[in-house]
Amino acid sequence: MSSQKTYRIAVIPGDGTGPEVVNEGLKVFKALAAAESIPYDLTHYDLGGERYKKTGEILPESVLAELRTVDAIYLGAIGHPDVKPGILEKGLLLRLRFELDQYINLRPVKLYPNVPCPLKDKGPKDIDFVVVRENTEGLYTGAGGFMKKGTPDEVATQESINTRKGVERCLRYAFNYTKQRAKAKKLTLCGKTNVLTYAFDLWERAFYEVAKDYPDVKTDYAHVDATCMWMVKNPEWFDVIVTDNIFGDIITDLGAMIQGGMGIAAGGNINPEGVSMFEPIGGSAPKYTGQNVINPLAAICAVGMMIETLGKGKAGKRVESAVVKLLESGKMKSLDAGKMGMSTSEIGDWIAANI
Repeated sequence: MSSQKTYRIAVIPGDGTGPEVVNEGLKVFKALAAAESIPYDLTHYDLGGERYKKTGEILPESVLAELRTVDAIYLGAIGHPDVKPGILEKGLLLRLRFELDQYINLRPVKLYPNVPCPLKDKGPKDIDFVVVRENTEGLYTGAGGFMKKGTPDEVATQESINTRKGVERCLRYAFNYTKQRAKAKKLTLCGKTNVLTYAFDLWERAFYEVAKDYPDVKTDYAHVDATCMWMVKNPEWFDVIVTDNIFGDIITDLGAMIQGGMGIAAGGNINPEGVSMFEPIGGSAPKYTGQNVINPLAAICAVGMMIETLGKGKAGKRVESAVVKLLESGKMKSLDAGKMGMSTSEIGDWIAANI
């Protein structure tokens, strides 16, 4: 009889309220693992602002080497009020994405029952789409620089780097995802072909070439500005959207707002052939640290995504079902910190009990 695989999960609770939401996510993970008989091994890493303040280290090589060997990474939040913005984000988040080649950022945009939506007359049936964002190229590669910095003649350049290989593997992932999602089977390329004529010429050509391998997936194109308009006016038009790094970064935050806010938005940084990382989209919210009032639902939904991506789709869906059950129950009065009608730990306990 073959022994079942033990899933090795690296846990990075991070900064601010990160450890609090991760704690609730792990409660739910442990309840799910017990219910589904999933063997696991958790290793905690103290990466983040406090470690950086003490030691000057952001992501030591020895830790990176260990993270290359795990099955998945579960991340709380990065961002410390005493550390200049950009240092931890670049040194930890971006570095992990690039070093582990997490070339897909996967962001479901789904409005759950009883969650207030800022869009008039839109409900859960209207807002249920997924954004597939290229995660390792574009404007985020750091290509560019300054000339005559600090003078009136200063020049700053930032280049968007797009490779055929990088674009095509992102597109193929998006087509496969659209096919497996089996909803409307429609994939929309979001770009700016009328102005960014080099980068999006490559994206558009590759999109329609790859589409030939997926005759059952409908294709569609929208400029990024039009995409933002339609996400507000007719979000029900979208099934899966695929786009580059910068546009994906922007439209997923708009997506978080129309699904009810950062407190419910989870995301995955995916390497389909390697180590993926899952996180709540919201920041570290340091002003709420230690008060047991922060909303852990996004971190709990990230656990569901992690389990699904590890190949346990049915188990992952149990997390979402429990979240929906809580929201339908009316026990949670709001998704906003301090106004939820339940504490952070009570929410984690409730969902773990209802897995």
